[in-house]
Amino acid sequence: MLKEIYIENLAVIEKATIGFCDSLNVFTGETGAGKSILINGINAILGQRSNKDIVRSGAKKAVISALFTDVSEKVREKLSELGIDDEDGQLILTREIAADGGSMARINSRAVNVSAMKELGELLVNIHGQHDNQILMSPERHIDILDSYAESSALIEDYKTAFRQLQQKAKEINKLKAERAQKADRIDILRERFDELSALNIKEGEDDEIDAELNVMKNSVTISEALYGAITLLSGDDDTDGAVTFAQRSRDRLSGITDVYAQSAELYERLDSAAIELEDISEELSSLLDKLEVDPVRYDYLNRRSEELRRVKKKYGPDLSDVLKVLEDTENELSMLENADESLEELNAQMSELLKTVTIKANLLSEHRMKAAERFTKQVAGELEFLNMPDVKLEVRNEKGKLTVNGMDNIEFLISANAGEEPKPIAKIASGGELSRIMLALKNVIAEKDDIETLIFDEIDTGVSGRAAEKIGIKLRQISKLRQVLCVTHLSQIAVMADEHLLIEKRVEDGRTKTSVRPLDHEGRKRELARIMGGENITELMLENADQYLKEAAKL
Repeated sequence: MLKEIYIENLAVIEKATIGFCDSLNVFTGETGAGKSILINGINAILGQRSNKDIVRSGAKKAVISALFTDVSEKVREKLSELGIDDEDGQLILTREIAADGGSMARINSRAVNVSAMKELGELLVNIHGQHDNQILMSPERHIDILDSYAESSALIEDYKTAFRQLQQKAKEINKLKAERAQKADRIDILRERFDELSALNIKEGEDDEIDAELNVMKNSVTISEALYGAITLLSGDDDTDGAVTFAQRSRDRLSGITDVYAQSAELYERLDSAAIELEDISEELSSLLDKLEVDPVRYDYLNRRSEELRRVKKKYGPDLSDVLKVLEDTENELSMLENADESLEELNAQMSELLKTVTIKANLLSEHRMKAAERFTKQVAGELEFLNMPDVKLEVRNEKGKLTVNGMDNIEFLISANAGEEPKPIAKIASGGELSRIMLALKNVIAEKDDIETLIFDEIDTGVSGRAAEKIGIKLRQISKLRQVLCVTHLSQIAVMADEHLLIEKRVEDGRTKTSVRPLDHEGRKRELARIMGGENITELMLENADQYLKEAAKL
């Protein structure tokens, strides 16, 4: 539960430390004293959206820090999930809001993003503000209220998982149908491309091989002349000896002296090897020259083939490997489209099975809700009777429709405001005071189903007075026996029930407005109750009445 909150430089609150008891804490004060600022501060440390406008004028930042004790197991699990140490059931949430718009959030001194703080805050505190009454005015929100009471989360998640699968399958079918509508034209394009490329029977690297062979043919005269010249220089011709002959003669000249002049023996061997190598080179050059014949038919074929490959590379390339990849992709897509009818048939079968599954789960969820609705309406009726609305009856209407993410149910709360009247939509007939009490009844019934320890009611008394206000005060005290309750009120009937009465007051010091929050003792409570009941001109009689009021409340 919320043990203490520290506020610094938040709007007109310069600095305040507020402690809370574990039962009913009530805030009162004049209009404009800063009660809404306190709620804004609590919202901030619960991870709700805030802005720089709430920083006190002239200050660099606002700081709000809250201490929670004896946190629930769910809170401990969330801390573990966030990788934050559980400090013996104590939890400190801190939020800093800079005047330049920056923001920092910390949980137990560990910096976190605001979304993590919000997730944790939803497990710590449940705030009911005046705007929450609008939930009752929005029929589409009624299903959430019923599900909270019915504890439907497991069934809902199971249903939603199947429903999302159904949606995904429907998307696949729609996509395939859209593709089928364009399939004929696409198949013609792909078939033409496939026929064009497959007919060429292209091989990887073929263009490079053709270019090399054509290059030889185009330069055959130059190559032939070079080969013939090299052969002549090596082997000679009819009129001239070549390098081979000269090497052989040089070798022969040395043959007669190797025995008597040992130093020449190695050179003899080298000349012999050179003569053999030169003769071998000459023979290989001759072989190349013999093979160098330009076949006109072959030459024409290579030119045509080169032009074909150049054309498809320009169209699908730039490289021949790109052309081959286009051919492969075309074949795959063509196969998929030609088999699309079979795929659609299979998807429709899967869709049919999923629809059956989702419908079964939707019916289970609907049955669960309607069983809970019977208990829900009885409990709410009991709460409303206590809150001075004995003739108001709540009815849950369910007009089943098509499957949606929430199932097939269209839930709306109807009320019969007076005995014998037909139930009608809350939004059409409930007054402001009735909405406040109905919402309190719903909150109390739902609170029994969760383990959120702290409930905050921000002006739950809107539109209420007299006996009804007294009943709300008693009900808040009853709730506070099971949960910690913080309540902002303008009514003495509620304030008198407080276990801890805190006064929010505004004053001007040195030309600056300051708001403070302080707990009231018995005498302070008497004066504050007298002010609420009678105004600023407090008389002894008013104080006596307030004192008697407090004593009577203490007996309840």
